[in-house]
Amino acid sequence: MYSNMHKYFGFSTYIIIIILSISGSVLSVFPAWDRLTLPTSNASVLSVAQVAQRIQQEYPTVEQIKRLASGKVIIYYFENEQPVAEQIDPLTAAKIAPYEAVGFKSWVTKLHRSLFLDDSGRILAAFAALSMLILSISGAKLVAKRNGGWRKFFNKAQGNGSQKLHVQFGQFALVGFLISSITAIYMFLVTFGFVQDGLNQVAQFPQNINVTSQIQLINSKALKQINLDDLRELTFPYPDDPTDVFAISTNSGAGYVDPSTGEMLGFVPYNLARQIYEFIYMLHTGRGIWWLGLMLGLTTGCIPVLSVTGLLLWWRKRKDRPKIRNISSAQKADKIILVGSQDNSSWAFAKALHDGLVEQNFKVHICEMNKIANHYKNADTMFILASTYDDGEAPKSANKFLQKLDVISGIASFKYAVLGFGDKQFPKYCKFAINVEQKLNEKAWQQLMQMERINQQSAQAFEQWGQKVAVELNVPLEMDYKPKPRATQKLALVSRQDFGQKVQAPTSILRFGPGNAKKLSIIAKLFNLRLPKFEAGDLVGIIPQNSDTPRFYSLASSNRDGFLEICVRKQAGGLCSGQLHGLEIGDEIDVFIQPNPKFKPDLDDAPVILIGAGAGIAPLTGFLRQNIRQQPMHLYFGCRDPQSDFLYESEIDDWLKAKKLETSHIAFSRIEQKTYVQDCLTEDVESLRSLMKQGAQIMICGSKNMANEVEVAMKFILKPMGISIEDMRNSGRYLEDVY
Repeated sequence: MYSNMHKYFGFSTYIIIIILSISGSVLSVFPAWDRLTLPTSNASVLSVAQVAQRIQQEYPTVEQIKRLASGKVIIYYFENEQPVAEQIDPLTAAKIAPYEAVGFKSWVTKLHRSLFLDDSGRILAAFAALSMLILSISGAKLVAKRNGGWRKFFNKAQGNGSQKLHVQFGQFALVGFLISSITAIYMFLVTFGFVQDGLNQVAQFPQNINVTSQIQLINSKALKQINLDDLRELTFPYPDDPTDVFAISTNSGAGYVDPSTGEMLGFVPYNLARQIYEFIYMLHTGRGIWWLGLMLGLTTGCIPVLSVTGLLLWWRKRKDRPKIRNISSAQKADKIILVGSQDNSSWAFAKALHDGLVEQNFKVHICEMNKIANHYKNADTMFILASTYDDGEAPKSANKFLQKLDVISGIASFKYAVLGFGDKQFPKYCKFAINVEQKLNEKAWQQLMQMERINQQSAQAFEQWGQKVAVELNVPLEMDYKPKPRATQKLALVSRQDFGQKVQAPTSILRFGPGNAKKLSIIAKLFNLRLPKFEAGDLVGIIPQNSDTPRFYSLASSNRDGFLEICVRKQAGGLCSGQLHGLEIGDEIDVFIQPNPKFKPDLDDAPVILIGAGAGIAPLTGFLRQNIRQQPMHLYFGCRDPQSDFLYESEIDDWLKAKKLETSHIAFSRIEQKTYVQDCLTEDVESLRSLMKQGAQIMICGSKNMANEVEVAMKFILKPMGISIEDMRNSGRYLEDVY
């Protein structure tokens, strides 16, 4: 929902928002410029009486004194019967420069307020402000979801260039966007009378005034009590009208002054509606607070960047969706393909299936899962290709599918097959596809074949599934799926430490540096981009030889360390782990980075409990390396034998001495008094409960079996405290990176 809102409102007001943002940024400079060009005299201590007396003596035909929000003092008077407006120094009444009420600033103001279209333009500008508010809220929701919750909203942005820029500028400008858009909407409502602004509450013009003589302004009691900084306008009485008086408006109200006595006549303070209007107007324009204007201008100036990067992201996603020809209508087709994909990656598989079926002269209809029809006239088979997004959720193109199934009555006349896409390293692997099959089973629809799952976009697994489909359909089905090549970078092995041979658990800490430096681009060399950008806890993808399916390893370093480090246990028959363990110093591999923003410690003062076993210690060591702030971190680590596979032993001692690590608890499972990491937890109950009372965050990395045992132990520890593991997961305080 939020993604669609973000897209539709962005496109509907794309040009208008850019115009308003640029014009608003230009206007934001004027208050600061006015402030910079103010005279340096100490005029703020003067009263209005002092300033008015001096000006009247110097300019006898003065009609009005106006103090702008910037602090400039402008006077209006006649010279040789011609009206003149001048900026003056209030301390000396000396002229500074002619004042032009119109000009470039006026032109930009009209553009910003109404696009030169009067009321129609104001309505368009208000709609653009509403769009910007919706874009801000939906964008913030998407960033929070991407980063793993609102608490991590301002975490460092991940992704490629456009993605990273889009998120970073959005994070920086969010507060400014909210202020600018909300205040703009309010001012529109005021302009068209939907909200009262208090401007209609004015002091009544005094009656029965007959001025025979005028006192010296310097002696006016009313004007002496008003500081120059509080003045907005002072209008002089018409010289030939004995019933006219001084009219004055200040930052707190307005009234009149008797020219003959200098007393205030009927001063009316601003009511609440007017005070609200003044405050919101100040927030929107920065009037009187030049630095606020600059800050708002700086944030709204981010909009063109966000617009361009947003358009690039949309275009790239659109290009990622393959073009499919020969699509039959839903009611004429005998084969239906429904696709649920967040980033369009599953569409390449769907196209291969579609094209293979069309080659066998089937009529095939293909569409998003959300567009399932209530009835298909000729269909005999439905294929559902469903990806799982985020934490077991439906992708946006399938987020209404289960609800639509609920309203379809009866049993379908066709058979169905579900194919799930996901990543085994996540606990809720293909969870949405599982939910779909469960729902279809509840409706008693007939299966063509059991649901299968594709791990990490595996072409081989998809080909095997296609062979099973061919058997069920009794046709020689060929599906030409060509995976999109990943952009990779070469890294060379610079060091390795080998452990675990004696306990039949060969594990290596591998450290990589830049690959062939001669092949680096000039830009890469100039900006020292010899390593890709990554953080500890992110994943490095490595495509082993004779395979198109990447394997992922958690990173034990960030690019700021100057190297990429992983910890790899050699698996029996493991294609990638075997290749990595066979590397010698100087050997190169091709890698790419996959951000993992949901597995990052919170950067606050709360303790962090790090739990891992075997090679799962890798990202935990990366967090300890980066713990320059000495955030309290506590390590619980399990391995087999202190003499064989005690990974990072010396580093753990160093981190304890440097206060990057508060405590360490090591379990060894292949010694006489063997223990496991979950045993360390249950033996340290009181300390862990104390840490939980301080708002501790728990981070677990390693095998799924280990994580399950740790969860049992933590439930035992937390039960007396009334703390739920599920609640901690939802709040981002219980994080797992398991495989």
